[in-house]
Amino acid sequence: MNTTTQELGLAQLSLLGSSPAELVYLAADAGFDFVGARVRQVTEEEKPYNLQPGSPLLAKTLKAVKDTGVRVHDIEFILLDGANQREAWLQMLDAGQALDARTLTVAASDGNLQRLTDNLGIMAEDAKGFGIVPTLEVISYQSVNTLELAGELAQASGCRIVADTLHLSRIQASPAQLAAQARHVAMLQLCDAPAQRPETREGLVLESRSERMVPGQGAGELAEFVAALPAGTPLSVETPSDSTVARIGARRWAEELKAGAEQVLARARTLRTAAV
Repeated sequence: MNTTTQELGLAQLSLLGSSPAELVYLAADAGFDFVGARVRQVTEEEKPYNLQPGSPLLAKTLKAVKDTGVRVHDIEFILLDGANQREAWLQMLDAGQALDARTLTVAASDGNLQRLTDNLGIMAEDAKGFGIVPTLEVISYQSVNTLELAGELAQASGCRIVADTLHLSRIQASPAQLAAQARHVAMLQLCDAPAQRPETREGLVLESRSERMVPGQGAGELAEFVAALPAGTPLSVETPSDSTVARIGARRWAEELKAGAEQVLARARTLRTAAV
């Protein structure tokens, strides 16, 4: 059971080899409050999960939610590249509505900021009819790679921001910079990493997708980032480590992530109390 005052979730990327239905049960056993579900395949290498209305996996996932009380908070993932992707995000929104999700995670590789703003605005307007809000993620190796730019885009389009402590570290963002965008931040994702930043884009991508560290076991300012946001901000542990999951299994990995996140949140509460 979650012993923190903030809702704590388990992101799909932490256990990408587990289906969303399996993820719900794993999250419940480890004491998480919610999960994120990947409703759209990101790379050709990863296993696709069909969560469209009427699919068998959707039915299994909804049963898992009913069995455990662990809900689906967010769905992912679409990379806005400048092409017409409206059909893709409408399909995602269909799945998200069926799962009763609240947010849809978006990233951007499109360097044309006016076109990106327009597309985010169309998506945000579309999403209203599904009860969902798009959240733009700041990613160190994509075109939206500063909190300030993400905040400007959120203000202009009606979307919100999802911040990730790995990418915040890799762009050298400070807790104060995160606090300055707090009104736009819908969720903070937790993971840790070594102090040394990968030297290449390929290295950043590999680290991000496959080899992160348990919250609290690296060099990140995780507690400081948590304390920079309102205490009610949902937190999602997004910590993939293919090598560790292969070694210890999905259940133990989920438990280790929960324990690490609890320690981070305890320190964040201490920081908040000291600041009063």
